[in-house]
Amino acid sequence: MICIIAKPATPAEMYRMSRMFGNYIKLAVDVERSILAGGGESHAECEAVLLSVDSMQQNIWGAGLNLKTHQIEYDSIINIRPSQGNRSMVIQDASIRSRINEIINQLIGEYHADS
Repeated sequence: MICIIAKPATPAEMYRMSRMFGNYIKLAVDVERSILAGGGESHAECEAVLLSVDSMQQNIWGAGLNLKTHQIEYDSIINIRPSQGNRSMVIQDASIRSRINEIINQLIGEYHADS
């Protein structure tokens, strides 16, 4: 189940988001609105949920959170966007990675240690 997280996640939301993969949550993060969607089978599903609540595609980036190792991964097929200077699945811009890390720490901070 995909959850939109705009304030610190509750235990119930964390449970729902982690049901698909156990200790791993696929995320789409809107770096402008400081919200995320997580819990889908793919980053694209999470992205679609954010688009449905008026996020703009150019502000949404794919990431993943390993709940066991507390590591954030910045790779997803939705991140391939040459028009924004990102020609890889991995987010190339360190400032975007940093912003994603901040948002994840704010919204899932209780469940995630800084990586």
